[in-house]
Amino acid sequence: MAKIIYIMGPSGSGKDSIINAVRQQSLDNLQVAHRYITRHWQSGGENHVALSESEYNKRQALGLFALAWSANQHQYAIGCEIDAWLKAGQNVLVNGSRSYLEQARARYANDIYPVLIDVEAQKLEQRLMARGRETQQQIQARIIRHQQYRHDLDSSCDVIDNNHSIEDAMKQVCTIIKRVTHS
Repeated sequence: MAKIIYIMGPSGSGKDSIINAVRQQSLDNLQVAHRYITRHWQSGGENHVALSESEYNKRQALGLFALAWSANQHQYAIGCEIDAWLKAGQNVLVNGSRSYLEQARARYANDIYPVLIDVEAQKLEQRLMARGRETQQQIQARIIRHQQYRHDLDSSCDVIDNNHSIEDAMKQVCTIIKRVTHS
């Protein structure tokens, strides 16, 4: 049975870099889902499909999203193509949201496997400051929210340490993907 590997973590944790590194590994039977976001295509450093609010709302009304949520003044979604991929026996890597995990689990039950990208608070603060998109107050709020999510994390979720190199974190994710998708 195909699985969804649901990657999540705070902005600045390195999710996009890790997902891009995994993409380069050409793992058998793995598709990487694009996110649809109501954010300019050049912002955020993420390879995503940019939609206007009206485009997003239209696609959502047409049932074209398998997963959809709001965060940080934007709308995010994963397209329903992932359902076709799962049906075809393809595993799917998704850049998800920590706050949407329970809804994703409700839809995909035992076919979803959550993975948290973790990073130390000091390193997270440095990364967020370096990209220059948030105020110091917003950065502190993100750090507090990450620490709370990390504290409340249930044992069914693997945790990836991304305090070192992207290659190390990518290898950890690939090991999880191989374990989960070959079980």
